Amino acid sequence: MIQVGIIGGSGLDDPDILKDAEEIHLKTPYGPTTAPVMKGTIKGCPVLLLGRHGKAHQFSPTQVNYRANIHALKELGATHIVATTACGSLRQEIDRGHFVILDQFIDFTRKRMNTFHDDFADGAVHTGMAESFDTALRKLLFKTSLKKGNTTHEKGTVVTIEGPRFSTRAESHMFRAWGADVINMSIATEASLAAEANIPYAAVAMSTDYDCWKEDEAPVSWDEILEVFHENAHRVKELLVDVVPAIHAQFSQQ
Repeated sequence: MIQVGIIGGSGLDDPDILKDAEEIHLKTPYGPTTAPVMKGTIKGCPVLLLGRHGKAHQFSPTQVNYRANIHALKELGATHIVATTACGSLRQEIDRGHFVILDQFIDFTRKRMNTFHDDFADGAVHTGMAESFDTALRKLLFKTSLKKGNTTHEKGTVVTIEGPRFSTRAESHMFRAWGADVINMSIATEASLAAEANIPYAAVAMSTDYDCWKEDEAPVSWDEILEVFHENAHRVKELLVDVVPAIHAQFSQQ
């Protein structure tokens, strides 16, 4: 049975998109999930919804228990994972409110537990990450987003930083020179763990700001990010509501 797991970023984990939602508290070998898993349906399709940062956004990006979150979704039967995130743009053409269907990441975190394999007592495990996000899920996200009328970039490289601070201007320019298109604080960790768990994973990023590389405007502030975010969050939720049945239809036939 196809069951989509949704990991919602800040404000993008609205349980109201689910019908007949029930709350599941699950213990994992890695501790508790950062929020209860909500189980329900979207247009008749079974869905698991998990808020990345907790019900009250109480967990910083470093504090998020990514391992517990991914393990719980797998244990509850998630066959695919779609993640949402706000991001800063590192490219002029990715404007505020644009969507980016991520295809690569650069992991610039420092403190994360980003593997389930803490040792090699049972044998060495080196997970391939050349294709950082699932191609089929990415195509469905892109196609569905275009149908919704969203300005959507078919691909983009995200650099994931530790946070919670924003980048310095020097760092922002460095990330641009490295080829990164957007910046956030969570996706690389999740994508790595989902790959180890053998769950197809894709993410849609919503641009809220231009980080601080763009010197013809003031550096990003949290209040400005929230303003752009609140103006556009409903479009991300509408995309999720439409992409879930599309995923279910495509993969149920395989």
